[in-house]
Formats: sequence, C-alpha cells, structure tokens
Amino acid sequence: MKEFKGRVINAGYFKGEAVVSHQGVNTLATFQKSALAGAKSVTVSDQNNPDLFGKNITGKALCLPQTIGSTTGGMVIQVICSMGINPACMLFSEHIDSLAGAGIILSVVWENSDIIAIDMLGDEFLSTVKTGDTVEVLEDGTVRIV
Repeated sequence: MKEFKGRVINAGYFKGEAVVSHQGVNTLATFQKSALAGAKSVTVSDQNNPDLFGKNITGKALCLPQTIGSTTGGMVIQVICSMGINPACMLFSEHIDSLAGAGIILSVVWENSDIIAIDMLGDEFLSTVKTGDTVEVLEDGTVRIV
C-alpha cells in the first residue's frame, strides 16, 4: 500500500476504482456528450485525452494534474454534479485550478453534491496510481493506493 497526503477542498470518504489522466482534463470535452444526452453515467468524449477517452468515470476517483479549457469548466462540473453523474472524487496531483475549484464549491453549496476533492497530492501520486487501482480516500486528505 502506498499513501499520499493532500490538501482537502471537500472532505469525504471513498473506496473504489481509480481512473487516471496524465494530462490536464478538458471538462467540456470530457463531459459534454453525456450531459447533453441526459445519460445516466459519463463516458469520456474527449478524443484528445487517450488516458480517458471512452472510459466511464461516474462514481470513480478521477486522478489528474488539473483541469484545462475554457471558463465553462466550473459550470460543467456543477452540471454533472446536479445530474448525479460526476466522479465520486477528483484527486489532483497539482494545486487545484480555479475553474475546477469554483465548480466543486458551487456543486457542494448549490447542488448538495458530495463530490470529494483533494489537491496537492504530488507528481509521485500521479505516476504511481494506475487506472483500475483501488484507492481509499480519507476525510483528512490521505489517499491510499491499496
């Protein structure tokens, strides 16, 4: 078991499957098709992200450096949380970017979302965790790869 400690943006407990992106995640390109279709889960539609394209990320731990893209990013996160098709948690190796931070906070405050967010887990976290690994996230920002 490998353990990492990050900064808590929104606390919670999670134990489940990780899905990993080694590049910034474009929220609009990732979630757009599923959100517009009113889907029951998100199948990543960003063809420019080979780590995630075609994968289901609903209810999983999305491990990423940051989100990228336009200023719609925060709104897209809020929308998927309001639909209940969001990842269970977003685990950032770097500082959370302002758009993802805004979207997560709005989701928690306005949508009563329980999306967990931890940042500053470090580059070693992202190079260690693999898609399909089981991760355990504790309320204090500890993330274990089990």
